[in-house]
Amino acid sequence: MSRKVGFDPVVDADTRVLILGSLPGDASLKAGQYYGHPQNTFWRLIGGVLGVELAALPYDDRLAALKAGGIGLWDVIASAERPGSLDAAIRLPEAADLRGLVATLPGLRAVAFNGGKAARLGRAMLADAGPDLLDLPSSSPAHARPLAEKAAAWAALRPYLDGCDHVSREKM
Repeated sequence: MSRKVGFDPVVDADTRVLILGSLPGDASLKAGQYYGHPQNTFWRLIGGVLGVELAALPYDDRLAALKAGGIGLWDVIASAERPGSLDAAIRLPEAADLRGLVATLPGLRAVAFNGGKAARLGRAMLADAGPDLLDLPSSSPAHARPLAEKAAAWAALRPYLDGCDHVSREKM
């Protein structure tokens, strides 16, 4: 079985919230995009946090909107063996250098974990690293939960983005 390798982090010096998934699934890897599965609700959820409709935008524009809103993306696993896309199938994971990345983000206020696997692994790696750690319900279509319920939990990110001029206050 070949190893699946994640993407580079999407961050800049203005990143205030870093959202960490586990490892991109097959649809995302094939598309070369974070949260590339058409049924993954990530772009709708984070668009709701920012007050911007992201799902319909071209991928590069979505990433630019995240950065403008103070949000970064990465994964807790750099590479792993995994048949299919389910987190439960991940074997022999190689951890991403989360502490190294966090140390390069001077404005970071919070790290949010997109799903249980990311939270379990990421919390162990970032214990006492400094920023607040938040567990969010997974945006994956495999995590059956009403979108409104997920959106309410994801709204916890908004206070960490206060002071970002480009974050819409209409949705708050």
